[in-house]
Amino acid sequence: MTELTKTLELKLVDPNTHKRQKLRETQDAYQQALQAAFAAGCDTQSAANDVVVEYDLSGYAKNALKQYVPQLCGNSYDADELHDNHPVRFTNEGLQLDHQPQNAIEWYVKIPHHEDYYLWIPARANPEQREWLEALDADDAEMGESRLFERDGTWYLHITVTRDVEDQSEASADERKPIGVDIGEASLVTVCYRDESGFPTRPELWADDGKAVRRLRKTYFTAKRRLQQRGSERIADSFGDSLWDQIDDVFHRVTREVVEYAESVENPVLVLEDLTYIRENMDYGEYMNRRLHGWGFAKLHAQIRYKAAEKGIPVETVDPQNTSKACHACGEHGSRPRQATFSCSNGSCWVGEYQADVNGAINIADRYRSGESHRRSDRSSRQKAGDDDSAMDGASLIGSQDSHADAEPQQTTRGTYAS
Repeated sequence: MTELTKTLELKLVDPNTHKRQKLRETQDAYQQALQAAFAAGCDTQSAANDVVVEYDLSGYAKNALKQYVPQLCGNSYDADELHDNHPVRFTNEGLQLDHQPQNAIEWYVKIPHHEDYYLWIPARANPEQREWLEALDADDAEMGESRLFERDGTWYLHITVTRDVEDQSEASADERKPIGVDIGEASLVTVCYRDESGFPTRPELWADDGKAVRRLRKTYFTAKRRLQQRGSERIADSFGDSLWDQIDDVFHRVTREVVEYAESVENPVLVLEDLTYIRENMDYGEYMNRRLHGWGFAKLHAQIRYKAAEKGIPVETVDPQNTSKACHACGEHGSRPRQATFSCSNGSCWVGEYQADVNGAINIADRYRSGESHRRSDRSSRQKAGDDDSAMDGASLIGSQDSHADAEPQQTTRGTYAS
């Protein structure tokens, strides 16, 4: 087990005028407090507290200042070396993240302005750091200090995150055994791989869990509609939260079992359909749209990725196009006369009819072996302990606004790298 630390970068998505003003107010108050504490030579937290307590900042920013200023004073900075664009620091309890993986825009962040006043702002994240954010959201990683700053008119957050991961084996990509992971409706998740002779082996389907989730979702939507018709919005929300918690429990158990399955295979690599590719190319029709937006497709992906990373199991992604339509034996397109059945159109193929989800899982695994993998596994698991790298720009997000009256409607961005 190795403890890794990484700096994650979130780019705030076009805060409205009100929120930009509040961010600048926070920045200005922080700079003033920092300058005052530094000028006073506060070389202890107690001394710094006596200065910064008077400023209109959240307790998280004040506590970060109390830790930071004595470090500056101890390093013998000159006054003119303390420039006026230091990032606003918050202690580890300051920020809150919220994740909506079923949406094309996933993340938003709650930033403290001053006591009892917060700003919800959508943000972009680096796709290659997805596992880290998801682990943080699931409380499987520890948040450290965060830093807020503006650069060329754009606001950023840097968040220090620490987590434990298993050391990966030294097996090369060609030596790994690709395990296809198909997420669907007949079976919540299906996994399978080819044996040494090339035949599909050890398929495992979580079909009963698919039924359970469908039942919970149907109950939720039916009850919500009836309660809303009666004007019982608060009861509808509370009831919905309870049902979605049950669904999330199923997701966590199933994804944990998927990773345990992979651990039982020598030199495994879990192969998923590329979620980003799906989002950028939403042209696969109603079936794929439903999988992405209505079935928890993205949440299951997220949980598999970060849980696999914790165990040192690599995860790769492939182009999802036609993985459910092609025959894994001959490659010809077929049909699905029933939800769980694939029928090959090639009369000379031995397959005939086959379990549809297993067929899809094998096609997904085969794309890794054929070299179509997008190679988007988390590079952090290959870092040395203690490495700390900064993120690049990443996926667009959307989030709810703060509750104040002058907040504007939600902002939306398009595409993975939309600006």
